[in-house]
Amino acid sequence: MAGLGELERSVMEQLWMSDTPLTANEVRDRLAEPSAASHGPATTTVLTVLSRLERKGFVARARDIRPHRYHALLSRAEHTAELMHEVLSSSSDRDAALARFVGTASAGEANTLRRLLDELVRH
Repeated sequence: MAGLGELERSVMEQLWMSDTPLTANEVRDRLAEPSAASHGPATTTVLTVLSRLERKGFVARARDIRPHRYHALLSRAEHTAELMHEVLSSSSDRDAALARFVGTASAGEANTLRRLLDELVRH
C-alpha cells in the first residue's frame, strides 16, 4: 500500500481480515507473532498507528464506547482500486500505462477485464 509504513500495512491487514471492528488491544494481539519471543508492538504504538490511519482517512473509530473500536473505511479491493486509479492518474500517457498493465495480465485476469468492460458497456 503506497504511502503506508510496514506497521500501518499490518494494522490495515488485521482490520480487513476481521468481520467486526477491533480495539487497539485486539489489533495488538493479532499482530503478535505466536512463535516468536516478541509480543508484538505495544498498545500505545498500535494506538498511534490507528490515530495516524484515522487522520489519513483509512480507518474510523466508534467513539461512543470504550475502548474505541476501529474499522477500515474502504475494503481491501476498494483501496487497491483507488491506488491503481491514483497511479494511472499520475501517468503522462494513460493509454500506454493501461496497455502495459493489460499486457502483463494473465489469461484469467484478461477474461475478468473483458467481462467487466462488457458489463460497463451494457450499463
